[in-house]
Amino acid sequence: MNRAALLTLPVILVAAGCRVRQPYATPPSPVPPAFTEQPPTSVRGSKAWQAANPADGFHRGEWWTIFGDPVLNELEQRVNDANQDLKSAVERFRQARAFVKQNRSERYPAVTAGAAIAREHYSTNRPLAAQGPSGYNDFSLPVDVSWEPDLWGRIRNLVEASAESAQATAADVESVRLSIHAELASDYFALRSFDQERRILNAAVVNFEKAVALTRNRFEGGVANRVDLEEAQTQLEATRAQAIDLTEIRQKLEHAIAVLTGRPPEGFTLAEQAVLPVLPAIPVGIPSALLERRPDIAAAERRVAAANTQIGLARTAFYPRVLLGAAFGLESKSITDWLTWPSRFWAIGPSALQTVFDAGRRRAVLEQSMANYDALVAAYRETVLTAFQQVEDNLASLRVLENELDRQRLAVSAARRSEDLSMNRYRGGLVTYLEVATAQTIRLQNERVAVDLDRRRMESSVLLIKSLGGGWDRNTLPSTADLMAGK
Repeated sequence: MNRAALLTLPVILVAAGCRVRQPYATPPSPVPPAFTEQPPTSVRGSKAWQAANPADGFHRGEWWTIFGDPVLNELEQRVNDANQDLKSAVERFRQARAFVKQNRSERYPAVTAGAAIAREHYSTNRPLAAQGPSGYNDFSLPVDVSWEPDLWGRIRNLVEASAESAQATAADVESVRLSIHAELASDYFALRSFDQERRILNAAVVNFEKAVALTRNRFEGGVANRVDLEEAQTQLEATRAQAIDLTEIRQKLEHAIAVLTGRPPEGFTLAEQAVLPVLPAIPVGIPSALLERRPDIAAAERRVAAANTQIGLARTAFYPRVLLGAAFGLESKSITDWLTWPSRFWAIGPSALQTVFDAGRRRAVLEQSMANYDALVAAYRETVLTAFQQVEDNLASLRVLENELDRQRLAVSAARRSEDLSMNRYRGGLVTYLEVATAQTIRLQNERVAVDLDRRRMESSVLLIKSLGGGWDRNTLPSTADLMAGK
């Protein structure tokens, strides 16, 4: 019997080389040969983006540096160390990596050891009670070893699936990181655009104060009527109110930036800077490279791979599970000879377990795994299509906004000339102040529209960089081999 048990071991080790594995290949998805939008050339001859490898233009993934704003650079650097959402995502990856290590431990035997000392007493009135002493001591020191040979690849599939899920979680971390950096940049540029608007409004307040003084002098001199004076005063106060309203919006943006950088809003402030950075040339690359640059696409693909491995894991349930157990140790009724050689005991032998009837449970689990795989494939393809849509949307926005801003600047110039002509006509007594107020309102509105268009261009540029992956590369994901090795 002992010899038969020992001879079974080599057979089990040879059979362990077999594996029920589901073949895997990255699901195909539609990839256009080129982006529809082409780099726009404005009347000033500038280009909003260029066809180049995104990684060439983003220094170590720090894409925000291409805007050349030192304050933005300092804020973005704080995100990696202080943002709480990012820290939460990083900890979820650590949890997934620990789960890989947990599953990997099933490859190896489990060894338990213990010691027990007991005094036992039998009932002398029990049936078939033997003659002799009814009590005895029991000193035992057992060691148990159990190991499941991975005959059909159940453990290997389990480890591989958890490693692929951990890779998806690592890509999720990069998606969160990219989103937070992009949100910070968008908030920052919005704040700077409001600084520009406040500068325009404050300058308008100064001009309107001069207009009120001029109109009051003309009213007191009998040249202008009371209506002109009230119109000038109304315009002045309305502009002051608009400047105050921008103060509230700016403070909310400061609070949002503070939280994104891991600081409480109280006491956090950014000095006014009424200048937006020059829109940089953004390297776009080719559509096929987008699959390697987007962390959300990488996460979706890794989840498809994990679901595929889960199908192989579900198939192993149709095969028997083999366990190899061993026990040895020392046992005696007396402590004096407890640790001696004659007190030794041992046992070794394999066991097998096969489910012969489960009313279709295993088949149902397999069908669930296959359905989950198909669902994740569809989600992966949708993620790819959405990525291309986002790139095209932002390329189109940049092109349209570039042309619109060119025309808007021409409109601002015309509005300023109209205002100067109206003011000269008013001073000459040719028109009422209504014409001046109308011209000033049109000029102010057009200047604010130009600032808003510039803000939207900056926002679209940030969203374009985000939709391109921000210079991230899926090669930075931890390899399956490293995760399976517990690294």
